[in-house]
Amino acid sequence: MIKTDMKKFKIITLPGDGIGPEITSSAVNILNVIADLNDIEFEIIEKHVGGISIDKYGIPLTKETLSDCLEADSVFLGAVGGPKWDNVEHSKKPEQALLKLRKSLNLFSNLRPATIFKPLIDSSSLKSDIIENTDIMIVRELTAGIYFGEPRGFDKDRAWNTLVYNRSEVERIARVSFELAQNRTGRLVSVHKSNVLESSQFWQDIVHEIHKDYKDVELSDMYVDNAAMQIIQNPKQFDVIVTQNLFGDILSDISAMITGSLGMLPSASIGEKHSLYEPVHGSAPDLAGRNLANPIAAILSIAMMLDITFKEKKISSNIYKAVNETLEDGIGTLDIIKDEKRAMSTTDFTDKIINRYISIVEN
Repeated sequence: MIKTDMKKFKIITLPGDGIGPEITSSAVNILNVIADLNDIEFEIIEKHVGGISIDKYGIPLTKETLSDCLEADSVFLGAVGGPKWDNVEHSKKPEQALLKLRKSLNLFSNLRPATIFKPLIDSSSLKSDIIENTDIMIVRELTAGIYFGEPRGFDKDRAWNTLVYNRSEVERIARVSFELAQNRTGRLVSVHKSNVLESSQFWQDIVHEIHKDYKDVELSDMYVDNAAMQIIQNPKQFDVIVTQNLFGDILSDISAMITGSLGMLPSASIGEKHSLYEPVHGSAPDLAGRNLANPIAAILSIAMMLDITFKEKKISSNIYKAVNETLEDGIGTLDIIKDEKRAMSTTDFTDKIINRYISIVEN
């Protein structure tokens, strides 16, 4: 019998460099299982980005690939970069593909959760009583600030970058953050450096203006240097953190280490029309091709895609449940287990998570 009510989504995958292809394979595998079990059809199209695109086409992101991303329902990215391309002209480095994707797709809001999975609480470098029940969502402004400001450049005597925000850029990221806080515990911390930077004073003033529309959310301010310390000292005090591009880049990596491994953390980059999901970890060239990478961040990035972009909250919840229950079995990749004899390969660990997901859905 032909099913006429099947949902259809087009996803562009950008495996990229290093461990990107391996963890992208894990993401695609779980998408295929989800499709089989939930009457969903995923049209998955793979394209090159980053270093591999430089090798094939001379640039990190082609017009064709960008056009495909603009036409897709969502995009999944593995990782870009590696020492092979360290000496490439700055404007053509693999990481420039990320910046162009974010800007072209208008992905102004980057969501980076840092959640503690109980089975891994002892994997963190922090004491368990400090991090237990930590659940932070960092909202990073992604398409403005010092990473995109002009003029920028350097010569033999000096270098310069420009930090610029306009009102609409701050307003829209503030509203995303307040709305997230409304659906969580109702607390938002705005992180900036208003005691030194005029751009941060501008940021602080606008966030407080927007707060008038979200009176049910408790808003507080914190300087970025203090925030870095507080995330380590007392992470449970935070719910949603909103901050500008550069600060968010740094704070999200700090919060990542609370979980014990960068391989655990997904991220979502959201715009008004487009979305891109990627693991927080980098390309890890030392692990590339060895089938050792942790696939959890990639799998949870798919869970975020299903939740946020495709509105499949039940499926997303079951993926999180499958990951947690698999970890409760005491298994994982080397970054989690720390024991070469017991550590699983990327593919075997992915299969375990997928099998647990199937069991949850069927029971």
